[in-house]
Amino acid sequence: MAQQFVQTKIKGDKVVLFIKPTCSYCITAEQVLSKYKFKPGHLESVDISKRGDMSNMQEYFLELTGARTVPRVFIGEECVGGGSDVEALHKSGKLESMLQSIGALQ
Repeated sequence: MAQQFVQTKIKGDKVVLFIKPTCSYCITAEQVLSKYKFKPGHLESVDISKRGDMSNMQEYFLELTGARTVPRVFIGEECVGGGSDVEALHKSGKLESMLQSIGALQ
């Protein structure tokens, strides 16, 4: 069920963050992404901390992305990593072109 939930969230034209609200790296990732103008519905934060299947979901992240930590940030169906990774992509200028390539920006 956790796998199915994750798969229904990550679609080709969206950016999805799987987060826990108290996690500083999650906040960093959200702050970086808030600098971009997304089309409505193309940026979603999913709080996994209240889900009964949270640990299953983190196990699936480990399988899918090599890490079970949050945030797990997906640009389209590709996981780009966590908060520091998103920040580094932003600083290098690569993040914007990745977001444009999936058609998520206005």
